[in-house]
Amino acid sequence: MKKAIFLDRDGTLIEEIGFLHRIEDLKIFSFTDEALSILKKAGFLLIIITNQSGIGRGFFSEAEMHQIHAQIQKELNNKIDAFYFCPHLPQENCNCRKPRTGMIEQAAADFNVNKAESWIVGDKQSDIELGFNAYTKTAMVLTGYGVFELPKLKRQPDLIGENLLEIARKITSVYQ
Repeated sequence: MKKAIFLDRDGTLIEEIGFLHRIEDLKIFSFTDEALSILKKAGFLLIIITNQSGIGRGFFSEAEMHQIHAQIQKELNNKIDAFYFCPHLPQENCNCRKPRTGMIEQAAADFNVNKAESWIVGDKQSDIELGFNAYTKTAMVLTGYGVFELPKLKRQPDLIGENLLEIARKITSVYQ
């Protein structure tokens, strides 16, 4: 079985701007490429797990979201192994919207992932709750909404870091 880093997208890999749908508004954090390289070198699959309710709200199309993902791949030299997204509104109570586990369960099945050896990394309470619900290890970044969400956590994550690069270094030095 393989190990994976399940990554939130907005606020973790890229700047949080709210309902991102235009490539010209995409801003990948300066540390993201190095962080992903460290995790790849350590043998992790890199899988994006992202709520994209802007699709369900009619703010942008699935095709526009896929264009953003293609641009992320281009700028990060195809380091991401897969993108999973939930297009639903919060009130739809689907199984895929974080903190529910549908996206991780699908990714784990698709890639033969050992969740106990894997991590969820994100900037929101829903990311950390997802990790607990899916029985992965958890890491919170203080980029995006992280600094505001940290005090709201019901349970503390395994790791907290200023950004994804700090988390990547901690995961690979402490847990490898």
